Amino acid sequence: MPEKLQYDVVVAGGGMSGICAAMAAARGGARTALVQDRPMLGGNASSEIRMHICGADRHGSVDDARESGILEELLLENRYNNPQHSFCVQDAFFWAAVKKQSNLDLYLNTRILGAETSGGRISALSAVQMTSEKQFRFEAAFFVDATGDGFVGSCAGAGYMYGREDSRAFGEPHAAAKADRHVMGSSILFTAKDMGHPVPFIKPEWAYTFTEEQLKHRAHTEITSGYWWIELSGLLDPVSDAETIRDELLKVLYGVWDHIKNQPGHHAENYALDWVGFLPGKRESRRLTGDYVLTENDVAASRIFPDTVAYGGWNMDVHVPGGILSEESAPTTYYKFDDVYAIPYRCLYSENIENLFLAGRAISVSHIAFGSTRVMGTCAVVGQAVGTAAALALRRGVRDARGVAPYMTELQQRLLRDGCFLPGIANEDKNDLARSASVTASSFRPGAEPGNVINGIGRNRRGKCNAYISEGIRPEGEIFSLRWREPVAANCVCLRFDTNFGKELTITLSDAIRRRQRPFPPELVRDFGVMLCLGNKTVYACEVQGNIQRCRDIRFPRQTFDRLEIRLRATHGAPDASVFEVRVYED
Repeated sequence: MPEKLQYDVVVAGGGMSGICAAMAAARGGARTALVQDRPMLGGNASSEIRMHICGADRHGSVDDARESGILEELLLENRYNNPQHSFCVQDAFFWAAVKKQSNLDLYLNTRILGAETSGGRISALSAVQMTSEKQFRFEAAFFVDATGDGFVGSCAGAGYMYGREDSRAFGEPHAAAKADRHVMGSSILFTAKDMGHPVPFIKPEWAYTFTEEQLKHRAHTEITSGYWWIELSGLLDPVSDAETIRDELLKVLYGVWDHIKNQPGHHAENYALDWVGFLPGKRESRRLTGDYVLTENDVAASRIFPDTVAYGGWNMDVHVPGGILSEESAPTTYYKFDDVYAIPYRCLYSENIENLFLAGRAISVSHIAFGSTRVMGTCAVVGQAVGTAAALALRRGVRDARGVAPYMTELQQRLLRDGCFLPGIANEDKNDLARSASVTASSFRPGAEPGNVINGIGRNRRGKCNAYISEGIRPEGEIFSLRWREPVAANCVCLRFDTNFGKELTITLSDAIRRRQRPFPPELVRDFGVMLCLGNKTVYACEVQGNIQRCRDIRFPRQTFDRLEIRLRATHGAPDASVFEVRVYED
């Protein structure tokens, strides 16, 4: 008999979206289960697949666009402790972050088998843990489909879209002339190692053969790793044909490597294959349908919505049907736009299964818009949004995901407090005591005044500085202070430092991308002190050394004070100290 497990929220799928959804729900007070069918977390970013986490910053080419929140928290810790870009080490950091999170239970190697539904709700998910042979019945108030394939939704009878819509469906200028079943393909990657001497490669008899003419639209000069364009799509179904796709991709990969090794001009004589992925990284399958479908027009116009809870910014990156079989076509077409766009809450729950949240790749978007929303940075912030929404629904006694809508302002303000960015939404949290303070500093750069820390915007936008930046750092530190006309009572100070949102943090197999990256953000404040004063009396003080996070919440026994003093002592290398936001709460 299956073991019955009761939770508030069950998240199916342990990719970046599922991790962030589960951690957000647990931090919001919901007893949460994260169910992952693989032995490690991370999905396409795991050591099984090794895709880099792309996002709105477009590999660091767009200023102030990189995702924050839980994703940034994970990536900062990984970048600091894993400068060697090891995906296996990253696996361990993701696992440790989930395991240490209170209110959260992790089930690895656990495959969802089906869904029980009644009255338009999921009542339970059945599952089996392959390693232990245990069977589970997960019961919960809410479920999150972060499986990538929309598997939970499909089992529950949720509406979904598949393939390419025609241009008339949503009025999209770049949609297909005729609707079809084409989806973006799956890829496998490889790494190669310089052995220091010539190494032969004998092509397996089962591998394909490629000429330079066949690869003319697919750059293959980077020898140490490759290639996202080793991809198959078209009429093959990424779910039902998954095994066939993997087998074919292996034949393609070894054929491409044979070309690099054994055709002249590639300078690969000393290189040998070091690792080959055996689990294809999927791009697209089912897209579950919500109350709203985000379209190309929304993305291209950088549209903002009243129910904005997440955002994206990666170009609409639409891969050619057929993948590598489409030899005469470029592997992808980029439809570019100028600014980030908002993702509305209405895209993040099922239109017909009332307690099912949507996360990751399977949110409610058109095929063309999906070319942007599918990347893992965007999936992660979507995951945090739905996890936070699920916890809010429980606190407010709401039975269905749609019922969170009346509490939209509360949801948005909670996401902002938790370090997320929402385009067009500023801090208006009535509980934030810092908003009523006056701010001064011992020094500041012109245009980076101390008052910026309470202006409600936690990052620079469109060339406008929203941070306080000191003029150097004196030996005794730089001080900025918040003062109140009347004493306030609080037990938490929230500090949001600068980690340079124009530079990416993801680890990558690509030497070319790695060379463009910087080390751990030098702008981040490393050492600082916090002091609370009432009149001339210090009522609380603490020192923090070795900080590696943008968001630091300093908690203390409830104190009454009229001055908060932050002493910035050192950064991770930058000559000036930078702070974007200070909040003060009595929680």
